[in-house]
Amino acid sequence: MTWIDHYLRATYEDGARGPDRYDCWGLVREVRHVIYGKRLLPSWGGVRNTQPAEFTRAYRAEAALMEECAPEVGAIAACFRGSLCLHVAVVVDLGEGLRVLEIRNHKTSARLLRLNDFERDYARVTYYRDRA
Repeated sequence: MTWIDHYLRATYEDGARGPDRYDCWGLVREVRHVIYGKRLLPSWGGVRNTQPAEFTRAYRAEAALMEECAPEVGAIAACFRGSLCLHVAVVVDLGEGLRVLEIRNHKTSARLLRLNDFERDYARVTYYRDRA
């Protein structure tokens, strides 16, 4: 079993931070830290996907500490409808080029998508990395 298999078997639970259940932020937070050695981001475990204004406030707080970038390994993909951030995912590389790992809701498990396929699902996607 490779590391990606663990995450692809994960199930969605709003507010979950692992190890077998995640929401989108929980998955991004863990993969960036555990797999890519990035700083451990705050939990924001009280913010639910049914609270788009709160989710956007949490996004803005983290984005202020980061910088926009082109897609790269470990980058956060922030997905928007208008000015609201509604979803996040993480960019990974499994040797076949960059992909996006995401978990969206309780109806779907985690999935791995090519960048173009991922971006097609959203009005706007902005990528962020930690400042150097």
